[in-house]
Amino acid sequence: MNSVGSPILWGSFAVIILIMLLVDLFWQGKHKGQAMSMKQAAVWSVIWVTLSLIFAGGFWWYLNDTVSPEFADSQTLAFLTGYLLEKALAVDNVFVWLMLFSYFSIPANLQRRVLVYGILGAIILRTLMIFAGSWLVSQFSWILYIFGLFLLFTGLKMAFAKEDDLPITEKPLVKWVRSHLRMTDELHGEKLFIKRDGILFATPLILVLILVEISDVIFAVDSIPAIFAVTTDPFIVLTSNLFAILGLRAMYFLLAGVAEKFSMLKYGLAVILSFIGVKMLLMDIYHIPTSISLGVVAAILIFTLVINVIVNKRNESKN
Repeated sequence: MNSVGSPILWGSFAVIILIMLLVDLFWQGKHKGQAMSMKQAAVWSVIWVTLSLIFAGGFWWYLNDTVSPEFADSQTLAFLTGYLLEKALAVDNVFVWLMLFSYFSIPANLQRRVLVYGILGAIILRTLMIFAGSWLVSQFSWILYIFGLFLLFTGLKMAFAKEDDLPITEKPLVKWVRSHLRMTDELHGEKLFIKRDGILFATPLILVLILVEISDVIFAVDSIPAIFAVTTDPFIVLTSNLFAILGLRAMYFLLAGVAEKFSMLKYGLAVILSFIGVKMLLMDIYHIPTSISLGVVAAILIFTLVINVIVNKRNESKN
């Protein structure tokens, strides 16, 4: 697998991610049992985005110094495009988490542990999936066409699919998990397991954690092929992915109170996935420049937010 990643870049990235995780987990450890406020979530969201942009600047500086300004521009643009794409698609993931916590009546002060473990699990799973995907692309370049068709299908399905009215507890996966785990009916704080008369029981929190991890795998199946339309370099794919998901917990608490105001977002994401799918299918006929891709993704997101504001105002005026 050809990659821009040198030992210096890989080492620097590993150190940055480790420090970010330690800071995030240590800070949260001091607030055990407390939910993150909207103000705290906003501050941390800004911190994560700023750190990502600082990394992009350092990445550009290193390539500009060791290769060439043109190469530095193109690779940094690929990172920023991938980051924006992953950040946008991650919002849908956050909405699923909101739905899971709401359905299982998990209080805000007990969601911390699930989110911490969920994001740590996402980092491990996505790293494995990205390297596996990079290897597949390097060995079988035609697989990009399959990714393109899959993304186009997913985008159309997201736009036109009807809401699933089947209760979560009736879904086959949930019923299977409950049938294979000895589980309590009530929560026990942040505990995932408890002992009763020497027998180990799972709490409903472990079921929510399993569903959170599975939801991330499902969304990764969409988001990882999407970024391969921007670049197949495993270093850029991995760094843009991990920087995007590291801020997910702060994004979750930021959106927790206003999720219902983003009803049109799924249509914007559907258009983005469809656009990326078409880009992959046309890659041998016409290569859409990365700068154009970045502009299109940003424009779709902005347009979707504007439409959402208009829809919300109309709904408020009707009420």
